[in-house]
Amino acid sequence: MTSQFYASPTRSSTSALAIVSLVFGVLTWIVLPLVGALVAIICGRLAMKEIKEAQPGELIGANLARAGMLLARIQVVFVLLLILIFFISNSMMSHTINIQLPSH
Repeated sequence: MTSQFYASPTRSSTSALAIVSLVFGVLTWIVLPLVGALVAIICGRLAMKEIKEAQPGELIGANLARAGMLLARIQVVFVLLLILIFFISNSMMSHTINIQLPSH
């Protein structure tokens, strides 16, 4: 009779930083345009590092962190484009040519 040993399944936990990154990535589109994006990007980076340094299978959430960072980066690009369009349109409006007709 041989005894067989089974490794007990390890429970993976989701990185809290990855969850924060995703939540702020969504919030950046609703109520916190640039501040939320900054938090999402920083927490996403920290989560990816934390997950990479953890034992295999111990910590999950890399896709949550990636999604949060992606949402934040798209928001930053979107806001920068809006600012650029605003300045270009104001610049064009201030350089209009005023033509005055001669009075008789």
